[in-house]
Amino acid sequence: MKNRIKVLRAERDMTQEQLAELVGVTRNTIISMEKGKYCPSIKLGFRIAHVFGVGITDVFTYEEDKDGPSADRDEED
Repeated sequence: MKNRIKVLRAERDMTQEQLAELVGVTRNTIISMEKGKYCPSIKLGFRIAHVFGVGITDVFTYEEDKDGPSADRDEED
């Protein structure tokens, strides 16, 4: 799952620590999300979107090839 957290933070001149405090996680969690190494819960995703004043799809992008089964598999089931 891709995200725009780093870009959205930069647009608002916000540090990783500030965002972490606002959404109730550690700075390391924000770092991991920005690097694509951690996929947040839906609740955390919505809290992040709320802090930025945008919709969740403006923060996170699901990539089917990387994040889930291919369309071909879905058709076989």
